[in-house]
Amino acid sequence: MKYEAVIGLEVHAQLLTETKIFCGCSTKFGSEPNTQTCPICIGMPGVLPVLNKKALEFVIKTGLAMNCRISPYSRFARKNYFYPDLPKGYQISQYELPICEHGFIEIIVNGEMKKIGITRIHIEEDAGKNIHEGTGNYSFVDLNRTGVPLMEIVSEPDIRSPQEASEYMKKLRAILRYLGVCDGNMEQGSLRCDANVSIRPEGQKEYGTRTEVKNINSFKFVEKALEYEIKRQIKVLEEGGKVIQETRLWDSTKGITESMRGKEEAHDYRYFPEPDLVPMIVERKWIDEIKSSLPELPDVKRERFVSEYGLPEYDADLLTDEKPLADWYEEATASYSLSVSGPKIISNWVKGELTRLLNEESKTIEECPLRPEQLADMLRLIDKGTISGKIAKIVFEEMYKTGKDAEEIVKEKGLIQITDESAIEKAVDEVISKNPKEVARFKAGEEKLMGFFVGQVMKLTKGKANPQMVNELLKKKLS
Repeated sequence: MKYEAVIGLEVHAQLLTETKIFCGCSTKFGSEPNTQTCPICIGMPGVLPVLNKKALEFVIKTGLAMNCRISPYSRFARKNYFYPDLPKGYQISQYELPICEHGFIEIIVNGEMKKIGITRIHIEEDAGKNIHEGTGNYSFVDLNRTGVPLMEIVSEPDIRSPQEASEYMKKLRAILRYLGVCDGNMEQGSLRCDANVSIRPEGQKEYGTRTEVKNINSFKFVEKALEYEIKRQIKVLEEGGKVIQETRLWDSTKGITESMRGKEEAHDYRYFPEPDLVPMIVERKWIDEIKSSLPELPDVKRERFVSEYGLPEYDADLLTDEKPLADWYEEATASYSLSVSGPKIISNWVKGELTRLLNEESKTIEECPLRPEQLADMLRLIDKGTISGKIAKIVFEEMYKTGKDAEEIVKEKGLIQITDESAIEKAVDEVISKNPKEVARFKAGEEKLMGFFVGQVMKLTKGKANPQMVNELLKKKLS
């Protein structure tokens, strides 16, 4: 029997506010344990929470970017459960009246666009962190993260494969980073994903029993965890068993999911309206102001790169995946406007040499030591015939490593292109005289040897000879 997967994702995104959701404590990552706490976030008796307006603005901004309806009236609820890192014994969240509902985002899988529904986006506070390190039969609790503002983005069960789930996560992360509401760092836990997954026979409308998979902290693990869980559920059914509703943990070391606990239902949390916070009334005027402040989002930017710069869709996809990269590319393109082909030339350098150098040092484009205008200046040296394309790669890498401008590097290292015809002709004659066998084969019809001769001349001139002149002289002398 063939089975179909039904997947829905619950994504928790930490909001980029400077202070926590209900108090003035810092949200900075990496501080000493329990140094960013106060009576409010650790739940001391008699304290009252006060909502961080910036956190609410970020959630509304996200909802608008994901085509959601923004509720004019919403309220907080208490989600009651006991865990050592939850000092109040409950989490302030939202339940029946969330701030954002009924949206969607679009992803592209195998060249086809698919719409993934967003059930709801709500705002809540984060819990602390249990630390199970060191010796002895005990654990530590760090409450720095307690009260950090989160939004939970819940998708409809519209995802049908691990690949779709990964693409959905990538698109969602890109939108959040474009908006500036979350840094999207999955390793530090500022973007966390739980997956609800079930299987059903192909053609069946009813959903199967779902499991929730937690502890997924990378795009690669989203795919791997879902692939494993889908295979596991199929095996259970084919062996005559039943899939049970439970929460499972993804173990990235073993590459498996393991049972954690029985899946809780909403009633297990005993939700009730939060008595210490009034309902949120969001005026239409404020929503419109936030909407007017939205930046150009990935899909719109991608379409503009294709139409305005004449880029292939593949290039536009790569360049608009991250807003800082798209900004870097546009600054370089604006600085280099000598030719119609300029945008594609810039794209090739960004996708190729720049990406290679950044990857070698595990750097992001924000950490790039090379300024966009420096690339444009180097390309103008190619256009003037000062350096060749081959020499340009050497210059580019030196620019990246030293921060020096192209012209300075070319002068320091004596890399100016040879355009003296007599000097190039001398090199061509030397290569021809040293390779009589290859000359004979070329004249016998092996025209692909032209590349060999060009390479030898460039080697002899240390890459400085003008390639066009080399080709012309070789054709003339070998004909």
